[in-house]
Amino acid sequence: MAGAIVVQPRRGASPPPVPVRADMPPRRFLDIPNGPRIAYVEAGSGPDLILVHGAVMTLDDMWLGPMEALARHFRVVAIDRPGHGESEHVRLSDASVWRQAQIVRDVARGLGLRRPVLVGHSFGGAVCLAFGMAYPDEAGGVVAVSPICFPELRLEQMLFGPRASPMGGDALSWMLAGSDAFLMPLLWRAMFLPQPMPARFAAEFPFGLAGQSRRLVADGENANMLCSDLSRSALSYAACRVPVAILCGSADIVTNPLMHGRQAARLIPDATFRWLHGLGHMLHHFAGEAVVEAALEIERRRASCD
Repeated sequence: MAGAIVVQPRRGASPPPVPVRADMPPRRFLDIPNGPRIAYVEAGSGPDLILVHGAVMTLDDMWLGPMEALARHFRVVAIDRPGHGESEHVRLSDASVWRQAQIVRDVARGLGLRRPVLVGHSFGGAVCLAFGMAYPDEAGGVVAVSPICFPELRLEQMLFGPRASPMGGDALSWMLAGSDAFLMPLLWRAMFLPQPMPARFAAEFPFGLAGQSRRLVADGENANMLCSDLSRSALSYAACRVPVAILCGSADIVTNPLMHGRQAARLIPDATFRWLHGLGHMLHHFAGEAVVEAALEIERRRASCD
C-alpha cells in the first residue's frame, strides 16, 4: 500500500454537510495518499462490496436504490466519486475513469476491504470495469449497471465539457447556474425514462448538492476524458480476468445498451449480459433484486476461486 489512509472528520473549509435522513448514516471521509478526500457511507456485514454512482449523481443514488437490499448480504460501502457529492478532487488530475479506479482501490485498501465486488452505474460502471482490468487480484468481480463502455459523442460533453476548461471554466459554470436551475431537473427526470422518477428519490435525493456549479465542473472533466478513457477500456476488455455481470434496460435512452453493455459482454471473456425489458437507464431503482442476484453470483464465483 502506498500509504495509510486516514479517516477524519470534515475540514472546516468543506461545504455545508448534506442533511442526514433518519435511515442513512452520516458520511465519513478518507484522505487518499497523494489524492483527494473521499466521502462514503457504509452498511451491512458479510463479503465486501463497493457501490459507485454515475454522472450528475451522488452516493445517495445508491442509498436510495439497491444499497439496502445489498446490505442484507454484504458489507457495502458507497462512495461519492471524486468531485461529486462531498468528495474532493484535484482539477485535471482525478477525472479519468482509470484514475478513479485507482482511487476506488485506495478506498478499498484504506477500509480493509478484501477483493470487493464492485457495483457501478453508468459512468460508475466504467470505473468499476477499469478497476477490474487494472487490478484483477484486488477485485472480486464487477456488476456494471447501464454502463458506458465505448467512446462516443455525448450530451454531457456539450453541456458540461466547456466548464472543465482550466481558463475560466469555473467562472462559466457559476454564470450558468441560473440556467442549470431549469436544465438539471429536466435531465434528472429524463434519466429515469420511460419510468417516472420514484417519489422517494424526488423527496430525498440532494439535488442541490449534485447540481452545484463546481460539481458540474467535475462532470465536465469526466465527460472530456471519456473518448480516450473508453478507447483504452475497449482495447482491454478481451484481457479482463475477473468475472463481470452487465445489466441493461431495454428502454435505456441515456446509454445505448446494444452499443455498450451487450458489446462489452461479448468482448469480456468471463462476462454475462442480462436484459431487463422495459426498464430505462436508472434500472437499479426498479430492479434492485436483479442487482443483488448479479452481485451474489459474482461473489460465489469469487469464493470458488479462493
